[in-house]
Amino acid sequence: MLTLEQLKKETDLINEVEWEMTPEEAVKLYLEWGNTDWGSGKHIIRSKDDYTIYFVVNCWSKPYMIYLIRRNSDDATELAEFELPSRFEKDVCELKGVYALDDDVKAWLKEELGV
Repeated sequence: MLTLEQLKKETDLINEVEWEMTPEEAVKLYLEWGNTDWGSGKHIIRSKDDYTIYFVVNCWSKPYMIYLIRRNSDDATELAEFELPSRFEKDVCELKGVYALDDDVKAWLKEELGV
């Protein structure tokens, strides 16, 4: 699994990130085929070869982590893992769970990755 520093060097992977994808939409798209209009037809799932790469924040226990996920209809694979900066903890991890990137974390991460 990649660290943030390693991920910064993986420009092809970074370019595949769906920045607007949420964990909820990924489940609808890949595990409930046909039960979504996400992206107004941008994503049409035809087989297990179709996938999306997106970030989530895991707030179940400290340290809170950001994961880069590759999901298809068969599996979710963690590609990268790194700690959520503490300045974002209060706003993002008020409750336990797995969340999409909020606007502040997304802006920070895009800057870190040179997007």
